[in-house]
Amino acid sequence: MTVAVQLPALSPTMKEGRITKWFKKEGDKVSSGDEIAEVETDKSNLAIEAYDDGVLLKILVKEGETAAVGANIGWIGKAGEAIPSEGEAPAKAEAQPEAKADAPAKVEAPAKNDAAAEAKPSPPAPQKGEAAAPKVDPPSPTAPMPAGAATAAKPVPPTVESAPGEGGRVRASPLAKKMAETQHIDLGSVQGSGPSGRIVKKDIEAALAKGPATAKGAPRITPRASGARLPPTSLPVTNMRKVIAQRLGEVKPGVPHFYLNVELEMDQALKLREEAKTQELKISVNDIIVKATAMAVRRFPRINQVFAGDSIQQLHNVDVGVAVAIEDGLITPIIKDADQKGLGEIGEEVRELADRAKKKALKPDEYTGGSITVSNLGMFGIDSFIAVINPPQAAILAIGKVEPKVVVRDDEMVIRQMMSCTLSGDHRVIDGAVGAQFLQELRSLIEHPLRLLL
Repeated sequence: MTVAVQLPALSPTMKEGRITKWFKKEGDKVSSGDEIAEVETDKSNLAIEAYDDGVLLKILVKEGETAAVGANIGWIGKAGEAIPSEGEAPAKAEAQPEAKADAPAKVEAPAKNDAAAEAKPSPPAPQKGEAAAPKVDPPSPTAPMPAGAATAAKPVPPTVESAPGEGGRVRASPLAKKMAETQHIDLGSVQGSGPSGRIVKKDIEAALAKGPATAKGAPRITPRASGARLPPTSLPVTNMRKVIAQRLGEVKPGVPHFYLNVELEMDQALKLREEAKTQELKISVNDIIVKATAMAVRRFPRINQVFAGDSIQQLHNVDVGVAVAIEDGLITPIIKDADQKGLGEIGEEVRELADRAKKKALKPDEYTGGSITVSNLGMFGIDSFIAVINPPQAAILAIGKVEPKVVVRDDEMVIRQMMSCTLSGDHRVIDGAVGAQFLQELRSLIEHPLRLLL
């Protein structure tokens, strides 16, 4: 008997998934427990396992296509067994139109037709806005600018020249990479002037002087002929972006936020970091903040509560989320039992989780739940900001940059390294006085960091 392979819910917020890869092809033998496909969820890429033995008779949702949770994406059965007709597969018949509506940029043509289309000359730009869009394949997030845009801009040279690379890898100095990231410049579009074509600081400055460049993966905005009008390019909305839009749309009006701000003196914390370097220990300011936050939550358990409608749930483990920006959104890996871990252990775990987050390789239990989140934009030069609470948590900390400021100490003006810290709290769970006491404890821990080691 044939068995339908249905798309499972691989994360608590998953409503649909995109098949990124089939590990088995039609006709391959399949055993229960085998990984048969990889799915891009709203947060990471996870594998689907087979629950039955047999042969993969038919793949219904091809690589790159999207399906709703519960939709039929394939059939497993005995070799040569007949596949049920479309009328006998209600799961796919009902779910597939919804998946198409949610993913307008899904490519319907077979791969061989895509290859043939790429070999043909680019067609002229559509003359009536988006009316001609259904006749061409929509661009992927990493595709170049639309063919029509290239045609219109042909008489004018591009803003910047392409940079040489080895095996597709762009060579750039650490400073150049940092500048490119801050200014949203695609390094692949910058010509390097350093040794062996390496991109250096002056190359980034030259690219900025020539005009704005777009971030990697985005369609390039190029100069165009005078008077030329180009239609907007339709970009696909990733599963992660959809979930972010949905959750923030629900959280901001649905959760009553309140905000408290303090400035923390960071001189002693910075000294601790430098001392750790002399002992060949790699810890960052953010690691110190995560540890201090966890210890402060432990001492103020009201922060470690979750609003659950008709009850408030008291959490007993202190798990701190660390906001990590990835290519198409934001994810918060969780440092579990952070109050019980040393600074070095926290630093290693944050780096390892952040690296896997950027590769979309996190498991659901590594980014769900948590007591509180730390969102640090100080490395981007942000003075201060207000963060939106990450449900089901009741609080989030927004951390700004560390910078020297003139402050008064013992009736004298002195210069200290100061950092802004803003607490966003869920007023259904936390009152202002509790939030203020929590921030006082956090300040004491960060300004006297030896307490973190005791």
